[in-house]
Amino acid sequence: MTAQRVQAIRVQGLEKSYKELQVLRGVDFEVARGSIFALLGSNGAGKTTVVRILSTLLKADAGSANVDGFDVATQPANVRESISLTGQFAAVDEILSGRENLVLVARLRHLKGPGKIADDLLERFSLTEAGARKVSTYSGGMRRRLDIAMSLIGNPPVIFLDEPTTGLDPQARIEVWQAVRELAHRGTTVLLTTQYLDEAEQLADRIAILHQGRIIVNGTLTELKQLLPAAKVEYVEKQPTLEDVFLALVGSDGKDGDASSDAASTRMSKEHR
Repeated sequence: MTAQRVQAIRVQGLEKSYKELQVLRGVDFEVARGSIFALLGSNGAGKTTVVRILSTLLKADAGSANVDGFDVATQPANVRESISLTGQFAAVDEILSGRENLVLVARLRHLKGPGKIADDLLERFSLTEAGARKVSTYSGGMRRRLDIAMSLIGNPPVIFLDEPTTGLDPQARIEVWQAVRELAHRGTTVLLTTQYLDEAEQLADRIAILHQGRIIVNGTLTELKQLLPAAKVEYVEKQPTLEDVFLALVGSDGKDGDASSDAASTRMSKEHR
């Protein structure tokens, strides 16, 4: 099997600037099919810009990107047929019921049996009992689950979740996490952008940290924790958290971690040779 078929997303040398502001400065990463990949970074790091380029909403200045085997720049129509994008805020019609929202999207996509599609998704996301209610009565977690359900109509192999739990309370976040895990369990490839470190810890198979327009580290949670030495407190070994790794790499203010990030990245690359 070729690397292109194994990898659902391949990004090489991606660059993007807005006049004098260089947002992306050579971004490289790959996402395996059926996995959850977390793109972690502070506000303004360029996470949403990457997602917009991969979803054909924005053109890169340089570099290449492939999604589901299609080139983002030369085959945008094929890419759009292969993906779904869920933004930072739920895009649902509050006047309609949950079921009516799903049926509407299925009809817009000219799919057969929109009612059954809606009912199946309501059951899958534990919304059957609330399906007949107006979305205006839904909690934040229910709205976000409905939003993700709407994104899955048509069974896209790749889904982008751009900070899906922004503004949600802890219980609602857990509900969304369960929905995301279910996506990967069923074989959907998920690219998740987030600034919540615990979210990446809970969900991601691999985590990349985007800082000042570049990927400064990319690995599993275990690999990232190994970048920092374990601390010993009263003879009990304490493993570093993802938050420790993140702050050591980018600095507490997003500017002071360059030296440590270079050292950590060098250490990681040596360990994987």
